[in-house]
Amino acid sequence: MRRLPLADRSAGLVGSMIDSSTSLLARQTHDIVRFAMGAPSDDLMPVELLDRFAAHAVPGKYSYGASEGEPDLVGEILKLQTEHGYSSGPGRITITTGGMQGLDLAFKLFVDPGDLVVVEGPTYTNGNATALSYGADLLEAPVDGDGLVVEALPELVARAGRPPKAIYTIPNFQNPSGVTLSLARRELLLELAAQWGAVIIDDDPYGLLRFDGSPIPALNELDPGNPLIFSVRTFSKILAPGLRVGWVDADASLQPFLINAKQAMDTCTSVPAQRTVAEFLAGGHLQPHLDRVLGLYRQRKEAMGAALVRHFGDAVRATDPDGGFFLWATFADAAVDTSSLFESALAEGVAYIPGPAFSTNDHFHDALRLCFATSTPGRIDEGVARLKTAVDRIGADR
Repeated sequence: MRRLPLADRSAGLVGSMIDSSTSLLARQTHDIVRFAMGAPSDDLMPVELLDRFAAHAVPGKYSYGASEGEPDLVGEILKLQTEHGYSSGPGRITITTGGMQGLDLAFKLFVDPGDLVVVEGPTYTNGNATALSYGADLLEAPVDGDGLVVEALPELVARAGRPPKAIYTIPNFQNPSGVTLSLARRELLLELAAQWGAVIIDDDPYGLLRFDGSPIPALNELDPGNPLIFSVRTFSKILAPGLRVGWVDADASLQPFLINAKQAMDTCTSVPAQRTVAEFLAGGHLQPHLDRVLGLYRQRKEAMGAALVRHFGDAVRATDPDGGFFLWATFADAAVDTSSLFESALAEGVAYIPGPAFSTNDHFHDALRLCFATSTPGRIDEGVARLKTAVDRIGADR
């Protein structure tokens, strides 16, 4: 049998359990409470407004667009960032096909095979997968209640024997833990990045989804114009994931490279989608939308925390985020393996993402990620009850 001449890099394409769960759930025929995908439910997306703007006839709407993005959308993003504390410039903004393309561009521009990249543990599965696809050596650093344990980085880097080329962090309502990087750690991270000459890949899909507490200044607010900060943003969590519209804010000197990379990838992000988002923003609809949904996200987060206490008691410890989509739940009994539990839980009618999916070192077998954004409080309670039934069944079989 003839073998296909695959490139060496193909072995580094590890895929994503999170994205694969979409196809897996579509094949199920029984009722499932879906805590797996990180997305708002349909009732929390501004569907009617998006449909209205998508239907507008605009000259050139279905033509190719500028690779760096539609000027109207770039202008609206500049206004949005200014409203939230950070002023940028047109040459710094490049529109991307979702936040994932922003991550791909970052690792493509900065990481050569064998380069050391610091990642959080646990962290977003697709971020790790993208770094690995460019041959990165990943150095997993711990996360606690204040986000990435930045104080641990010097020792970890010293043991690695070389400085990192990049540091990948999700500073607000981190995926999967829900925790937020403290101000002191943000400042220390900037110092260490400058010392090592490392790019900070600042992935922040959830920053505008704060429903409790006070905002912490973004890295770009703390050090405006720092060329080592590469910020990745998206409308997937704020508005709707199917739009596939995001952006990067990076040093203006990088935009020619970003344009070249996009022209070798997708030419331009969907022009109809860009125009839909631009009209939504220009009409002043974003803040009213956020005002409507943030209270509902808080309600759902509280419902999930209460359901875990009600059904599990002290058997599960969960994070309590001030925003975003996720709780990170850890079992007191380390013998509970959430990877092994998954099949039983799915049979009971509840889906989640097992902890090891968020580690480069096969850690966190006793933990799992639960998304509260996709379900009403009643469905959340039902899903947690089904999870408890699955855990009890596995325990009885041990």
